[in-house]
Amino acid sequence: MNNAGIYPFKPFLEMTFDDWYKVINVNLNGTFNVTKAVVPYMIKQKYGRIINISSIAGNVMGFAGLTHYSASKAGIVGFTRALALELARYGITVNAIAPGAVKTPGAMQPGSEEQMKMMEQVIPLGRLAEPEDIASVVAFLASDEAGYITGALVIVDGGWTIT
Repeated sequence: MNNAGIYPFKPFLEMTFDDWYKVINVNLNGTFNVTKAVVPYMIKQKYGRIINISSIAGNVMGFAGLTHYSASKAGIVGFTRALALELARYGITVNAIAPGAVKTPGAMQPGSEEQMKMMEQVIPLGRLAEPEDIASVVAFLASDEAGYITGALVIVDGGWTIT
């Protein structure tokens, strides 16, 4: 499972190449690097599950101040779909999950309480995701029960993007 992700808010007009590169390097290149390291072992055993954590940002919605993050997470979905086609013949599935707002230490920064309350008001289920909400989807996609699912993007956002 590729779950690395950083999301420093920065308006595009203030963003430097270094800001852009750091996010792309961690989020997108990190997914590539880990996957590149494990795929040969999966091919050898003719079985594997690759699960990439993307985001609703860049795939379903845009967020001001997160141009670099959105690009990296949309890139993960393209990577997932293309790799699913290449690895299916080896019994390897490749899927992505696009979470909405999740209660993580990175999201729960001091001063963010008001922003979190605003998000809860637009999420039909009325709350931010708990890490366990995402983990249960990861567990399913990693299981044999999901053996016929590959190249999929599973949106886990409490209904936020259908409003």
